[in-house]
Amino acid sequence: MSFDPRYPQPQAPDPRARSTRNRAVAIGLSAAVVAGLVAFGSFMLLENSAADEKSDNASAAHDGKHPDGHGDAKGGAIEGLKSWDAAKLTRNHVAGDVGYPMKPPVGGDHNPSWMNCDGDVYEEALPDVNTVHSLEHGAVWVTYNDKAADSDVAALAQRVRKTPFTLMSPYTGQEGAITLSAWGKQVTVDSADDRRVDQFLAQYVQGAQTPEPGAPCTGGLEAAPR
Repeated sequence: MSFDPRYPQPQAPDPRARSTRNRAVAIGLSAAVVAGLVAFGSFMLLENSAADEKSDNASAAHDGKHPDGHGDAKGGAIEGLKSWDAAKLTRNHVAGDVGYPMKPPVGGDHNPSWMNCDGDVYEEALPDVNTVHSLEHGAVWVTYNDKAADSDVAALAQRVRKTPFTLMSPYTGQEGAITLSAWGKQVTVDSADDRRVDQFLAQYVQGAQTPEPGAPCTGGLEAAPR
């Protein structure tokens, strides 16, 4: 067979070029596989994380704890809780007495000086007008009368001393043996081991009802004014 020199003749494929193309294809396939594995791994990690979070929240709810880590709330609504409209609880500073519609009071006009409420336990009754100011700062006020057992009073005092933004005092004018009050919130119990004590403290010590979040529970009155 003869070839016309005027036309270029076909060349045999260069084996080095074929090898380079094969390597490029192999690298591309490997990269795609790795990318797929990474994407799948990330998906599974997110799925497992979401499942773990749901499991943790369910466990927290079962144990009576807030899933956001805010401590032991003993879960659920507080039976017998009384609530007042915060918009109707005035917050003016006054110099004299105030006629509160509930005993103990849960809000309203009050004295400019608050009672210290940093785990303070008072042996004598406190003025309503000063203690309401403590509630405005986010405190929970634990009160009791002569219906409360001495052992319950001692247990509550121990609990209050360990809990910032709480205070405790006797209160002869209340109906139930033990009452816990916060701004606009109140519950009455018969004993210190009633689960509602833990519920109330967990929800309302510096809770969402606090009119002045960040206000102190120190620097106020250390004893009832004479």
